[in-house]
Amino acid sequence: MLKKFYRLIILPYTLFLLYLMFLGMGRFQYDDNVLRIEPIISTVKFVEETILWEDVIRIVLGNIIMFIPFGFLGWIFPRLKDLKHLLFAFMSVIVIVEALQYFTRMGIFEVDDIILNTFGVYLGWLLCKAIENKFGRLVL
Repeated sequence: MLKKFYRLIILPYTLFLLYLMFLGMGRFQYDDNVLRIEPIISTVKFVEETILWEDVIRIVLGNIIMFIPFGFLGWIFPRLKDLKHLLFAFMSVIVIVEALQYFTRMGIFEVDDIILNTFGVYLGWLLCKAIENKFGRLVL
């Protein structure tokens, strides 16, 4: 039952995330292309410079939590049940999305986003395994 629901919801969810990444949350086209390739340093600077913890939670944790559902992609694509295949496929796609943000200037290419998004997928994969182990046949 859960797998059927997941199959129905993952495509609209993916489209919603792409909307947020390119057009949502007050996005605008930058005058210059922005590239942040210093892992973790830009996120630490963001946390230090941000007064509102709500912004920190929304952006940093959002980059993790919003990508947890992609850890369940093995339910649709059996090859992605393997963590290495899942992470390789996801990182390939997220690098392309970040590059599109850079080239369209509708976002910033940030290595930290790739790291945080991938961590979210990993947490989703762990959650998927835990659900399958605990509920087994109920997931089908």
